[in-house]
Amino acid sequence: MSFEKNSRNYILGHLKEMISDERWQKFHDIIDVRTRYITVVLEDIFQPHNASAVIRTCELMGIQDLHITENRNSYELNKDIVVGADKWINLYKFNENANNTLQCYKELKRKGYRIVATSPHKNDILITHLPLEQKTALVLGNEGDGLSETALEHADAFVKIPMYGFTESYNISVSAALCLYELTGRMRKEVINWQLTEEEKETLLLDFALKTIKNPKTFMRRMRIELEKDKNRTGIF
Repeated sequence: MSFEKNSRNYILGHLKEMISDERWQKFHDIIDVRTRYITVVLEDIFQPHNASAVIRTCELMGIQDLHITENRNSYELNKDIVVGADKWINLYKFNENANNTLQCYKELKRKGYRIVATSPHKNDILITHLPLEQKTALVLGNEGDGLSETALEHADAFVKIPMYGFTESYNISVSAALCLYELTGRMRKEVINWQLTEEEKETLLLDFALKTIKNPKTFMRRMRIELEKDKNRTGIF
């Protein structure tokens, strides 16, 4: 067993003593249905209430990772709408390059994701017909301009949501909810390995647990000291 796994199990053992059995079981229940098979990318969102609504939707749909690109607009949260959902998912911001959308795409493709842009396009398909044989990154654009030319040019596929009225498009938070409801539902029925790996589950359990105790930094400092003592004394770690 690796040093890292031994250390994580040691820390989790101490954390379990500090958290109620009901809360501990809740962590496990939620982690068991978390996924990285589907992820979301938001490009240049500038309305805080929409950004926060998408975070809340992702968390409730079991999406663990949300990627944010900031080219012209900064991504802000509305705490009244997000209601703490940002605490339980991983937010990755891309805001340090000349083209943050392209940087985000490169990182996702390196991890094996197929980039799917939500935009009317000559080669688009309905969201209900999107194949899920590969890890999927769903990309949504901002409220005014939609996706940038870069986002469209470097996407692998394009999807649209069925619409039956005069209005041109759905609100971005509604688009995210409709798409994720469809995709996560089919994913859980059609895809075999959509859940987190055991190592990812343990890492997430540690993260969840630390977020629910008082003074987590103090606790982790104490754990590191105790781990070092045990390592020197027994050689177990």
